[in-house]
Amino acid sequence: MKKDTHSSSREISLQRARELSGYAADYREAKTHIPKGTDQACIDLYEKQKAKLLAALDASEDDWNDWKWQMQNRIHDADTLAQILDLSEAERQNLAEIGETYRWAITPYYLALIDPADPHDPVRALSIPTDAEMEDASGESDPMAEEFTNPAGIITRRYPDRLILNVTNACAMYCRHCQRRRRIGGTDLDVTKAALEESFAYIRDNPEIRDVLITGGDALAIPNEQIEYILSNLRAIPSVEVIRFGSRTLVTMPMRIDDEFLAIVEQYHPVYLNTHFNHPREVTPQAIAACAKLCRAGVPLGNQMVLLRGINNDKHVVQSLNHELCKARVRPYYIFHAKNVRGTKHFCTSIDEGLEIMAYLRGRTSGMAVPTYILNAPGGLGKIPLSPDYIVERNDEAVTLKTWEGKLLQYPNQV
Repeated sequence: MKKDTHSSSREISLQRARELSGYAADYREAKTHIPKGTDQACIDLYEKQKAKLLAALDASEDDWNDWKWQMQNRIHDADTLAQILDLSEAERQNLAEIGETYRWAITPYYLALIDPADPHDPVRALSIPTDAEMEDASGESDPMAEEFTNPAGIITRRYPDRLILNVTNACAMYCRHCQRRRRIGGTDLDVTKAALEESFAYIRDNPEIRDVLITGGDALAIPNEQIEYILSNLRAIPSVEVIRFGSRTLVTMPMRIDDEFLAIVEQYHPVYLNTHFNHPREVTPQAIAACAKLCRAGVPLGNQMVLLRGINNDKHVVQSLNHELCKARVRPYYIFHAKNVRGTKHFCTSIDEGLEIMAYLRGRTSGMAVPTYILNAPGGLGKIPLSPDYIVERNDEAVTLKTWEGKLLQYPNQV
């Protein structure tokens, strides 16, 4: 009897395992068609385009691996870009015209990731302007009302215990969906010492502030000595417990994570870094190496993806990205619903698309690979988490719940 019971339990377990394997079938098929930065074809493309760029810029391998050289040699004119991407005359003209309104620039490294034969390359869409930016007259320049949440210096404050320091308007690459494109201007400008001192004084005078996010622009676009000056001043404030960086340089210029920066950061822990991968193509061997360096220096890493039409508004692409991030020791932290920024409407999706992706991820992959879907409330009112409805009905006695498979169950609502 005992043996029969065991056999029956094992058969039930095997049947359930077959059922669960079936849930993975669609992703297993889909991921074979989703390019990743670690695919040999993508690595070969990168090396080929890198060689073209080194020749065009008359540069060496040492130059390429120097983040300062990458910053100084960002491509921001159509003629140079055309040597790498074979632009038509019409495309050159369009880029020149768009650049009069919306600044663009791309590091040689990130440009080397673009497949010139693919007009729909996601890396290209994230970095190279298109007519769609000029056709979009809707949207706002400051949908987050950051100009009205600036109590002092370079601070943005929307929450009781934390705030942002906007230390520069510079970025290694100007993303086409940027929420702060109003601040980019025509030249890179780091903040003044006076503005920083005013910000430090505000934090000292408001001891409820325990968490400071250093961003911009991109927080790592400024020199290491400036970063150390900011970190040392923040760490000297007794109420500041956690310091965070917001930076996309791991994606657009991974050589920025140099030994000097790592040595500085290690002196001021706990220091966190949230980065911004949007597609599996961006998770390259170089980006993975930069992540590993930060992990060895004790810096926990999170990722903040923005849901973007034509880039990643696909459940399988998001799952692939999150798996690649977890392998690189980067925790998928947030999926941001794209903001209503002027010139970026062509990237916007419906909220339903985001909810569908979240419903798909839950249960089909590990919880650590499931970020929180966030909508930033207009007017600077903060983040609103969005999730599928798993509570179907609720009363004083019981709650009717829906599982990740769509099965309904009742659970007591009393202790």
